Amino acid sequence: MDSPSRATARRQLDKRLNSAAPIDTLQRPPQGWVKAIREALGMTTAQLAHRLGVSQPRVIALEKAEARGVVSLESLSRAAQALDCRFVYVLVPRKPLEALVDERATLLAKKRLASTRHTMALEDQSVEAADDAAQLERLTRKLLEKSGPALWDDA
Repeated sequence: MDSPSRATARRQLDKRLNSAAPIDTLQRPPQGWVKAIREALGMTTAQLAHRLGVSQPRVIALEKAEARGVVSLESLSRAAQALDCRFVYVLVPRKPLEALVDERATLLAKKRLASTRHTMALEDQSVEAADDAAQLERLTRKLLEKSGPALWDDA
C-alpha cells in the first residue's frame, strides 16, 4: 500500500473506531462475558453445554479460561452464537492511529538528529535552536511521507 493510501486507511479506521461506543464501558466482567451472560439469562452450564454440543465440564472450563484470558477466539465465537449474541473482536488504539504514526516519526527523527548533533559537538560545532527545530520538522515530514514498515524498525 502506498503512503497516501496508507494515510487514508489510517484516517478511515480512526473514524470508525472513534464512532464506536466508549470502549471503557465494555470491559470484560471479572468472571468473563460467557458466564455473565449465561447467568443473566438464567441458563445453567448444562443447558449451555447442550446448545454447544459439548459436556458440562467443558463449559465450566471455557468460562474459567475466559476469566483467565486464555480462551480461543473460536471458542468465544461459538459460545456467543449459543447464547444468541454477536461476537465482536476489536483492537482499539489508545490514541488515534495518525497520532501514533506522527509520534513514531518524530521519535525516529529525534534519534537520527541526535547522532548528528553528537558528531557536530565533537567537532565543536553547534546548531541554532531554530535550525534544529526546522531540521526536526523536515525529517519528521520526510519519514511521514514514506511511513511504511521501516517507520517501525527499531533505530
